[in-house]
Amino acid sequence: QVQVVESGGGLVQPGGSLRLSCEASGASFSNYVLSWYRQAPGKERERVAFITNTGNTVYADSAKGRFTISRDNAKNTVILQMNSLKPEDTAHYYCKVRLRGGTGPTYWGQGTQVTVSS
Repeated sequence: QVQVVESGGGLVQPGGSLRLSCEASGASFSNYVLSWYRQAPGKERERVAFITNTGNTVYADSAKGRFTISRDNAKNTVILQMNSLKPEDTAHYYCKVRLRGGTGPTYWGQGTQVTVSS
């Protein structure tokens, strides 16, 4: 069982920045594929970005140029740096962990709320 815990959400004004953090347990963190998803009220959950065990990154079009995903294997942590935030970025953000280079079981955190509003 892998424990996944997100933090860093909050209320921010449009144009502002937030840094989301996700810590996942387990001794094989470096082999996890790590993703950030979000879900706004009334909408489906969508993937924002992911980073592979080899460090490759992929972003949703809505996140390109504004968000950066990174990982710190020494701290079992994945970070989502979000800049130039817009009201439409308001959502509950979730971290997803998939084991064994993306071929193993999947675990989700409880998420953290991001609200972009003036």
